[in-house]
This record gives sequence, structure tokens and C-alpha cells, in this order.
Amino acid sequence: MDQCIETQVLIIGCGIAGGVAALQLAGAGVPVTVVTRAKEPAESNTFYAQGGIVYRGAEDAPALLAEDIARAGAGHCNPRAVAVLAEQGPELVREILIERLGVAFDRDLAREGGHSLPRILHAVDATGKAIQVALSQALADHPNVTLLTSHTAIDLLTPSHHSLNRLSVYEPRSCVGAYVLNQDADQVLRCLAKKTVLATGGLGQIFRRTTNPPGARGDGIAMAYRAGARVINTEFIQFHPTTFFLRDAPQFLISEAVRGAGARLVHANGEPFMQKYAPEWKDLAPRDVVARSIHHEMLARGVDQVYLDLRSYIPTDEIKAHFPNIYTQCLTHGVDITRDLAPVVPAAHYSCGGLWSDEWGQTTVDHLYAVGEVACTGVHGANRLASTSLLEGLVWGQRAAEHIRRTLNEHPVPKPDDIPPWQYAGEETPDPALISQDMSAIKNIMWHYVGLVRTTRRLERALRELRNLETEIEQFYRVTRLTDGLIGLRNAVRTAVIVANAAWENRQSIGCHYRE
Repeated sequence: MDQCIETQVLIIGCGIAGGVAALQLAGAGVPVTVVTRAKEPAESNTFYAQGGIVYRGAEDAPALLAEDIARAGAGHCNPRAVAVLAEQGPELVREILIERLGVAFDRDLAREGGHSLPRILHAVDATGKAIQVALSQALADHPNVTLLTSHTAIDLLTPSHHSLNRLSVYEPRSCVGAYVLNQDADQVLRCLAKKTVLATGGLGQIFRRTTNPPGARGDGIAMAYRAGARVINTEFIQFHPTTFFLRDAPQFLISEAVRGAGARLVHANGEPFMQKYAPEWKDLAPRDVVARSIHHEMLARGVDQVYLDLRSYIPTDEIKAHFPNIYTQCLTHGVDITRDLAPVVPAAHYSCGGLWSDEWGQTTVDHLYAVGEVACTGVHGANRLASTSLLEGLVWGQRAAEHIRRTLNEHPVPKPDDIPPWQYAGEETPDPALISQDMSAIKNIMWHYVGLVRTTRRLERALRELRNLETEIEQFYRVTRLTDGLIGLRNAVRTAVIVANAAWENRQSIGCHYRE
């Protein structure tokens, strides 16, 4: 049975960017519908962010922050976007996160890689979790927010693609909502909205090793690409240098704040090596430099990992006080970081590119906004500066909400009769083993051929194999009953093709895109 939801604003995703946009709109009296594929609204990229959020240090100024961002971004940052972030970001941290949501940050400011002075706020080593829990509670309590969990967006609704009035194809490209799968009811809803905000997070799950949670499959990029939105800079995938690595153990991030507190990258014998690659910054060099240095050392020595040495440089009580979650997680797998070296490898962490969006979060599709990691404002350029991602999500979540509030009444809610119900293609339930195998194939292709170090031959092979795989997956998708896993697989392979093609087209090594 067809079900149609009509709402003023549809927000897909509820991390810091989507959550702040929803909260700001709801506070202004605008009813919003927030959908997330996760069962728990707190499950997001934001929740897993161990590192901090940029605030304002002593002797700090917007110009100094802008300079650090531009340096890390390899001169490829959008100056207008950087200025917005540097000038408005710290004040929004105070206004929204500290005063409104009451996030309990540590008192001391920290310095992280690429920053010229201490300006980072932490909530011990679980900053994202502290923000997300407070944000999720505020959304749950607000009467103007309708939160739909276990709902997966399938495709954006665009009249030029979906309208029953075929003359709509001649109108400017616009978005009027999305088809959404209710996972529990096994039913597809039409969700019609005046404005739609994509806040779907990252794409790390298209790589074999990643710090990202399971939902980071590139859903937003793939959906918007199919709707005709402009996508840029997707070759710039930041690999975090330090992900915990033991055979048969789950991967998890070991925050850059650990190196900010004094830890060093070393080999099994305790010998540091970053001074060879970045004499000025050493272990606090920008992430692309650190990740490639680790990669080079692993190849040169024929080893599967390097190590983080906390025990020699940070007092035991300080490790336990400042990094309690990292300490506990490592201990669960038999590594006591107060006594042992922590084995680490680089892993896909953050996408600096995404949907082109302006200073207000608007994309090239009318009434469609993109905020957070799915968007490319140009703030990060070719390589993200540490702890700017949560700040960007906060700033653009707020700015998109402000723009939507100002322009909302200029457009009517789309008419349900103009958009047809979802057409069910097949009744066969997809085999989870086949989906898992195809996802594994995508991850391995991307890891080996579109990873830290890229070559023309590797990228050409990646594109050849991914395009063949996409054809198979699309045929499978067309005749099979929808599940969250199948939707994610389709989006993952499309996103992988987009990233591989961007990497192939850019023959210049810059930032975290490295061509050998």
C-alpha cells in the first residue's frame, strides 16, 4: 500500500550537520522530518569522531585559522568558504554546542597536526559521541521534529525524472523529496518536501580499511549524482594514519590527539621515523604526509603495520585520563597502551570532495542542500585540516537552516498526484551473501587500485572492473526486492566509480591525491 508523507523540510541523516540543521529549523517553528537508515539516531559518522572540534585559542584569530586550513589544503581551498568557517565557526561552537546543548568539553585546548597553536576542544577521546548524544536528545525532545529511524533513502525525487507531467523535463532541475524504504514495514514511502537536505556523511566503506561506520557507503553522493547534481574533488580521500590493526580484530581510530599529546610513530624496535619525512612537524605533520610516510616505511621494511608509542612519551595516568576509550578498546584486544606499542595502519577516513555546495549549502539542483561530509564547500581543499570536519558540519548545518527559513514560503509543497508511487520491480529477496561478496569486491578494488598511492594502470583497471561490477549490480537491483543492503551496494559501486574516475582524470599529485 502506497504511503505519502508531506513535510516542509526533509533531512536525510542526523549527524552534526543534519542534526543542527533540523534543530535550528525546528527552533524557528519549521516542521522537519529527519530520516536515518540506522536503528538508533545517534549512529552516525559524528558519533565515532574521537578527535576534537576547532574553537579559538589564546592569541588566535580567524586569519590564523584560515592560514592553517589553506596550508593543509595544499592551496586548493575555496577562500570564501574558509573565511565563513574561520569567522563564524568558533562562535557557533559556543552558542549551539556549549550554551544550547550543554556539551561537556574539557577545559584545556589541544594542538593537533597542521595547527599552528592549541585551539581544539575535546570531550576526552569521544568528542563526537558527546556532541551526538546531546544533539540526538534535543531532536527527540523537540515537537517540530519527526524522526524516522530504520528508513533508508533510495533516490531523490526530481520532477524532471519522476513527474507524471512529462513537460517537467523542460524545467530547471529541482528536488521535491525522496523515495524512502521503511526497513521494518518493507514499504517504500514517497516523502514530499519543499526543501531537502542531504546530510548522509562519508564514503569510507567503499575501502577495505576504514575508520567509518557501516552506513558510510556514499549514499548521498550516489543519489545526488543520479539526480544530476554536480560532484567535485572526490579524488581527495583522506587516509587517517593511525587505525588500530590486529589480525581478526575490528579496526578503530586512534585519534590524532594521541600524537598531539606527545606519542610518536615508531617501528617494532621503538625507532621513530617521521623526522625523516617532516623534520619541522615530525609526528604532527598533515595527515596525507603522515599516512604516505607510514605506507613507505611498511613497503621498505616489508611489514604489515607500524606502531604508536605512548608509553615512552606520555605518563600512564595521563593516558588513562585523556584517552580512556582508546585505552579500553586496545586493552580489549590484548594491547595495554601504557605498556605496549599500539599496532596501526592508515585507513580511509574522510572525503574532502562531494556535492558542490555554496556558502549556504545549496547544490546545483534547486531546493536540494548538502551539508557535512557529503558536501564539498571547498573548505578542505585537497586535504582536511584536523578537527575542522565537525566544525564544518556545525557551520553549514546552521547556514543551510537559515537559508531555508528565509526562502521556505517562496515555494509550495509538491502535489502528491504529480509524483507516482514506487514501482516494485521484483519479489525475490536478495541473497545477503551475494551483496556481501560484491561489497567485498568493491572494497578490495578501491583499496588496491585507488588507495594511498595511485598509478595510471591501477586506476584504469579499477574503472574497468568497477564498471563491469556496476552493470551486474544494476541488473540485480532492477529485479530484486529492496533492502537496505541492496540500496547501499548500488550506491557504493556508483560512488566508487565517481571516486576512481576523478582520481584517473587528475594527473597531478596534490594533497591526499598522490599519483606515482
